[in-house]
Amino acid sequence: MVKVMMYGCNGYMGHVICNLIKDMENVTVAAGIDPCPGDQKDFPVFTSLDACDVDVDVIIDFSAAVAVDGVLDYAAAKKIPLVECTTGLSEEQLAHLEEASKQTAVLRSANMSLGVNTLLEMVKTAAKILGEAGFDIDIVEKHHRRKLDAPSGTALAFADSINEAADGKYNYVFDRSERRMPRPADEIGISAVRGGTIVGEHEIIFAGTDEVIEFKHTAYSRAVFGKGAVEAAVYLADKPAGLYDMQDVIAAK
Repeated sequence: MVKVMMYGCNGYMGHVICNLIKDMENVTVAAGIDPCPGDQKDFPVFTSLDACDVDVDVIIDFSAAVAVDGVLDYAAAKKIPLVECTTGLSEEQLAHLEEASKQTAVLRSANMSLGVNTLLEMVKTAAKILGEAGFDIDIVEKHHRRKLDAPSGTALAFADSINEAADGKYNYVFDRSERRMPRPADEIGISAVRGGTIVGEHEIIFAGTDEVIEFKHTAYSRAVFGKGAVEAAVYLADKPAGLYDMQDVIAAK
């Protein structure tokens, strides 16, 4: 039985993940951490990491970027594997995450969905063929009005995956409104839409002469991210120190 600490247990995704785990036989939520009050849980909830006296096998953090540094320090000091699901991290925090992974297993992915992470590999393969054939590439992402960062980390992950396949030849363009010129061949356009209650939608467009190929992922519920986080936690619980991502989880299936 894998014992999970859910950091951010009173938040929306904390609720989603805890409810998913209730129906699983090989994993349980042993403790929750959240400074904000919430409803009654069937596990102990602490307002801070330092107050927690429960032994756990792995931490899932689905909170806010402001809390990530403290979680990283705690996981590294206690040598507890960490699934870091919080988005919008700064360059300094990403460096901190990499440093923490020298002390314990840390898994981070721009998106916890198994579908998105499978699609990341598919567009990489497509880019090797279509990019060389002169296809233009654009990414359009859509999210709910409350999402703070733009473009999404997932959109950037798609761009990075394509660029990796192309040996880094592409520049990322987020706004074309100030220029009057034909599109250069070495750019990936990335556009963000914010509105309503859209959970998450990512479209990768390869536009060639007289033909267009589109890859698209639509999340209809945030449960897809919760499922991926739980699978990642089960995978990571017994892993040695190092930096992991969802591709490692998929490869282990």
